[in-house]
Amino acid sequence: MMVQPIPAAKPIIGEEEREAVDRVMRSGMLAQGPEVASFEQEFGAALAAGRACVATNSGTSGLHLGLLAAGIGPGDEVIVPSFTFAATANSVALTGATPVFADIEPTHFCLSPAAVEAAVTEKTKAIMPVHLFGHPANMTELQAVADKHGLMIFEDAAQAHGATWNGEQVGTFGEFAMFSLYPTKNMTSGEGGMNSVANADIERRMRLLRNQGMLKQYENELVGVNNRMTDLHAAIGRVQLTKVVGWTKQRQENATFLDANLRGVAVPTVAPEATHVYHQYTIRVAEDRDGFADALRNEHGVGCGVYYPIPNHRLPSFKRELDLPETEKAAAEVLSLPVHPSLSEEDLDRIVTAVATVAKAGA
Repeated sequence: MMVQPIPAAKPIIGEEEREAVDRVMRSGMLAQGPEVASFEQEFGAALAAGRACVATNSGTSGLHLGLLAAGIGPGDEVIVPSFTFAATANSVALTGATPVFADIEPTHFCLSPAAVEAAVTEKTKAIMPVHLFGHPANMTELQAVADKHGLMIFEDAAQAHGATWNGEQVGTFGEFAMFSLYPTKNMTSGEGGMNSVANADIERRMRLLRNQGMLKQYENELVGVNNRMTDLHAAIGRVQLTKVVGWTKQRQENATFLDANLRGVAVPTVAPEATHVYHQYTIRVAEDRDGFADALRNEHGVGCGVYYPIPNHRLPSFKRELDLPETEKAAAEVLSLPVHPSLSEEDLDRIVTAVATVAKAGA
């Protein structure tokens, strides 16, 4: 009998989400409307300590509009990690500003405060840390660097719904923070993004920018775009928001099991100040990571992913010659294993057995 493969990620969509979409379809109000407004309010209350929130049609849109609303543009520099998804740097470049790539610290894969300090110039306007894989960046030290140089902080919290640093929710440290709602994230709206915003002026400009520059129909105050979220997507997101705490607990329990039982690889660690929400459970494989991954998939049916094999500074879109040793090492060694809430005890046992078998074969 063929063994069913374990998927690397699995969106969870149930009857409640389907009923919510049907409700909106019956209402006749499909574009941005009351569902979006409710989703913004509920998201802020649940995941952003009550901050005002602005919904967009994608996480990338959220970053881009947040940067524009904060006044970032040509001639400015924003310090970002190179070890992240390209949307982080793309959003800076799309404003006309320059993304400045800094190295990561090796333990949690997030921006190194020391590397950020070294990257500051007279053109630097902001730091944009990524809470990668669901583990918060060191916001204490990054805030100290920002305060020292008079810089803004913008959070890329795309993968970190519900994560905390020193008991404070991510998304509450910067001038704004973006949460992605893509299908593989810890919760989804089908597609979309949500920005938590500290500053009322930035919030208002974001709302203008996402809707052709207007808050009232035909009263366009500035040049904007159409980055609105639909009520259909918001309805899905509202249901998912009621489930994400339970799903996060299951992710953490699955991660604890893997921590205790995996052999032959370096498992992720969690800073004492942090709550990790395990968007990805990312191990390190020191030798032949790609061969290790192929063996897991092809010989054991264990889905896995490499996030991210090419650092942003080496992508054809940027082509920067930089010395970022921890970034390069991570890109060569990281491998993310399934940790999603759909896993059964049998799945977890299979993952542990598969990793041990492949590790032993490669020893």
